[in-house]
Amino acid sequence: MSIISCKNVYMNYDSTKAVENVSFDVEKGDFLCVIGENGTGKSTLLKGILGLQKLNSGTIVFSGIKQGEIGYLPQRTVVQKDFPASVWEVVLSGRQTKGFRLFYTPEDRKIARKNISLMGIDDIKNKPFNELSGGQQQRVLLARALCATQKVLLLDEPTTGLDPFVTAELYKLIASLNRDHGVTVIMVTHDIKNSLEYATKILSMEHDGDFFGTTEEYMKTPAAKLIFGGDADA
Repeated sequence: MSIISCKNVYMNYDSTKAVENVSFDVEKGDFLCVIGENGTGKSTLLKGILGLQKLNSGTIVFSGIKQGEIGYLPQRTVVQKDFPASVWEVVLSGRQTKGFRLFYTPEDRKIARKNISLMGIDDIKNKPFNELSGGQQQRVLLARALCATQKVLLLDEPTTGLDPFVTAELYKLIASLNRDHGVTVIMVTHDIKNSLEYATKILSMEHDGDFFGTTEEYMKTPAAKLIFGGDADA
């Protein structure tokens, strides 16, 4: 049964068409990678799912999950990199999605500690966020996103700007959240080869038409054969 169902979604970014007639379903436990050309509205689609940007037409229906129960890791920005707070403060702030409060509850702090341990960043929890490496910052922001959810994570190009070793480690970490902790993952990425190693489903958004299906089905498409030199379904 689908927990998120997008049907014939159209969205504009400013006055430009960004998402055109996109349909797909996400089931509990899926690891969906959203790939495709620049300018096809991948990031805009995530904002539509989160309710941060309105649809021009079409529907996004949730079942067994509320829109506010989705954790979100947006694209990295200079503001994020230079955020003047400790790791602990950044992670704990993820609980603000449950409603603004002046004080955090013991349960909030318990959840923050749990996710810090899950991301393997206990040893840096008191360090300033802006002094961390790119890979460490992404682990912190993943822990923050997990403070909002135990169900669904939306990740927008989480490995951009990271070196290959750190990228590989982050993919393994995200895959573990999906496989071992039951977190459904929707991830926008340009890293097709790494994404195909871990994804269970692929949404490929292209100017000449979209593909949605299992990773195995995608590997048999002409696009995949072009990327992998004709051996995609070998």
